[in-house]
Formats: sequence, structure tokens, C-alpha cells
Amino acid sequence: MRKLIAAAAFAALPFAVPAAQAQDAGADSASVDTATTAAPARTAPDGTRAFGIEPYIGVMGGYERFDRQSNAGIPIPANGKAYDGALVQGVAGINIPLGPVFVGAEGNVAKGIKGDIDWEYGAAGRFGLRAGESGMIYGKVGYQWVNFDALGNNSRDYHAMTYGAGVEVGPKDIGLGGVTGNSGVRLRMEINTFNNAKSFRPMAGVIAHF
Repeated sequence: MRKLIAAAAFAALPFAVPAAQAQDAGADSASVDTATTAAPARTAPDGTRAFGIEPYIGVMGGYERFDRQSNAGIPIPANGKAYDGALVQGVAGINIPLGPVFVGAEGNVAKGIKGDIDWEYGAAGRFGLRAGESGMIYGKVGYQWVNFDALGNNSRDYHAMTYGAGVEVGPKDIGLGGVTGNSGVRLRMEINTFNNAKSFRPMAGVIAHF
């Protein structure tokens, strides 16, 4: 009987080895699939890279009103009214995504289209959180130069620190998912102030990132 059992085991050996190898291969494949599933590529909330450099450009419009008190050396108007005016502005900058947060830098040039302001230009640093599918909530600190039509053609540029805060929302955050996809278009709304909260400057526009 023992000889019979040994002979049967020996005869089954060629079939057992491939089966064991197949089981090992299946286990290895399952472990690879599990590892792949468990460690997906890290991305930012809008599906872009979580880490890297994101350049962008944009066009914005808005309004600024300057306080009637002494503001960075700007003279008080003779009529006693505050300087103000409508603006159109171009911006360009970079974001550096850091997972759920970001930092960046931005430059701007603005032209007065109605009112007392001729030109504005400056630069600022930005920092904030990435929110929702493609949104951003941020603060900014920078330096700005302002020139006034109301002070004549030879008016000098007045300059001071600026501070601001804003939000950007992408297509999916405003119910437009599927219309533009990950085109990189965001709507921006922000408020800035010039020289220790002595101006009020709401702006809104479209930002395209790459």
C-alpha cells in the first residue's frame, strides 16, 4: 500500500508544480494590483499635479476709491472728494502647489478707464488653500504704484504696500463640470487695499492657468 501511495504522489508531482507556480503568480499579480490601488498618484483637488509650478495669466476689471486722508503722500483733492475710478487689469504669475495648499507670486498692470486713476502696477506674493474641485482661497501682500490723471500729465507715481484676499472657482465648483473640463479656467474675485486700509479695490475676472 505504501508503495502505491508513493507512486501516486510521484505521478501527481508534474501537475502540482505548475499549479503552485500559477498560484504564486496570481498572488504576486494581486499584490501588485493592491499596491497600485492603495497608492494612486497624488494630485491636487482639480486633478492636476499636487506638486510643481503652475503659470497663469488673466484679465480683470473693477473699481478703486482712495481715502481722503493723507495716503502715501497723495494730496487731498481740492474739491474735497476722494480719488476714484474704474480699472481694467492684466495679471501674470505662478502658483506653486503643495498638495492642499499653495504659494505664488504675481505681477499686475492696470489702466484707468474712467475717473481719476491713470495707471497702476505692482507685484504681490500669494498664499492659501486649494478648495473643492478646482478652487482657491488666498491672501496676498505686495507693493503697488499709482498714477493719477487728476494730478496732471507730470504727476509722479505714489507707492505703498498693498494687502488683499480673494477666491478662485473653477468650472466644476460653479456647476459647469463637463463644459470646459480641466481647461484651467477659473473665475477670480478679490478685494485689495492700498497703504494700511486707505483704499477700497474690488476686482473680478478670468484666470487661465497652464
